Amino acid sequence: MTELEQLQRRLRQRFVQAFATYGLLADGDHVLVGLSGGVDSLCLLELLSWRSGISHPQFKVEAIHVRMTNIDYETSTSYLEHFCRDRQVPLHVVETSFETGGDAQALRKQKQPCFLCSWNRRKQMFNLAQQLGCNKLALGHHQDDLLHTCLMNQLFQGRFDTMPARLRLDKMPLTIIRPLCLLTEADIKRYALLQGYEPQRKRCPYEHDSHRTAIRHLYEEAEQMNPDVRHSLWNALEREGKLVSC
Repeated sequence: MTELEQLQRRLRQRFVQAFATYGLLADGDHVLVGLSGGVDSLCLLELLSWRSGISHPQFKVEAIHVRMTNIDYETSTSYLEHFCRDRQVPLHVVETSFETGGDAQALRKQKQPCFLCSWNRRKQMFNLAQQLGCNKLALGHHQDDLLHTCLMNQLFQGRFDTMPARLRLDKMPLTIIRPLCLLTEADIKRYALLQGYEPQRKRCPYEHDSHRTAIRHLYEEAEQMNPDVRHSLWNALEREGKLVSC
């Protein structure tokens, strides 16, 4: 087997394992994928498209790309359309924006753009999911994202939890799922490179200006001290029931 074939096999195995372990999919599900254009969401859509072609469970997949018009980063819409079309997944492109209420320097210090951008993107995804009759919203957070969030919550919020692999919303008939939760960031990046995923044209100007970047460095240092830190944190989250929220 080539490196690409071996990597694809490992990603698919962990993808299916996540479904079985955390009950992410069932027959009759209608799944909306949040497609940002980054390698994580592209990998998520590819794997969901592949899995939807298998007889059980039977589910339908659609995708949404939210374009934030007042933040200077960009993904090729034509590439996303081509990517989805090749995998027979309908793509919905939605444009939105938000009021910043201050100059760029003040916003960087207050970390407001990340919160407002995320909130408005989620709002658009929730709205479309309800319009389409979707009962699942799939997001491209991988295991590293969940572990970094766990550390952030402990250090800045004083609580031990993370983004669940499955989260049922209270205010609408929608469940958020994170099917990449058992996949590592390194494997996804390598797979994207071997598969020739097209990179984003412009990166978000605020992506390196947050606590998450510092937490990433802290996590890397922890891995140098203890190579098993990934498994230790993950096992702790599982023991405390933090990966599934019904």
